[in-house]
Amino acid sequence: MIAHIQGKLVEKTPTDVVIDCNGVGYHINISLHTYSLLPNTDFVKLFTHLIIKEDAHTLYGFMEKSEREIFKMLLLVSGIGAGIARTMLSSLEPKQIIQALASGDVATIQSIKGIGSKTAQRAILDLKDKVLKIYDLDEVSISQHNTNRDEALSALEVLGFVRKASEKIVDKVINENPNATVEAIIKQALKNL
Repeated sequence: MIAHIQGKLVEKTPTDVVIDCNGVGYHINISLHTYSLLPNTDFVKLFTHLIIKEDAHTLYGFMEKSEREIFKMLLLVSGIGAGIARTMLSSLEPKQIIQALASGDVATIQSIKGIGSKTAQRAILDLKDKVLKIYDLDEVSISQHNTNRDEALSALEVLGFVRKASEKIVDKVINENPNATVEAIIKQALKNL
């Protein structure tokens, strides 16, 4: 119904924004992924998805069309509502969700708060074929099999850091410097943990 909203960013929190569009303030729920992509300027454009229920009309906004499409795809799974879909997009990068669905990685999907093993398995069963049709996995593939990444994560775990928190930071370091050595990854991660 409402494909996108653009206007002045009036309020911004990690979970929602208010965009003033010609004098009307739209309250839009966002994921942490979208929050991290919001520009520093006052003007913003979000791709939206409107969910209409008996007691509420709720807008969800995304900086990228691809994130919105993943959100809509997740809503097709029985047991995954808008809240859990937004939590998934806040916990994992959209590419990680696609990769986990395509490869049948139940553990990654189950690691998201609010998702049990049955829901994770159902999500993979329902969406695996759709994901494989829509996305080229070579372009989606993240450095899952990067031995430097795995060694750095193991070292950080030995040092007492929680793996889930470490993964996000290590992935960020590797994205910024794909050829980083294990030592460089660990040093950079320790600065950010």
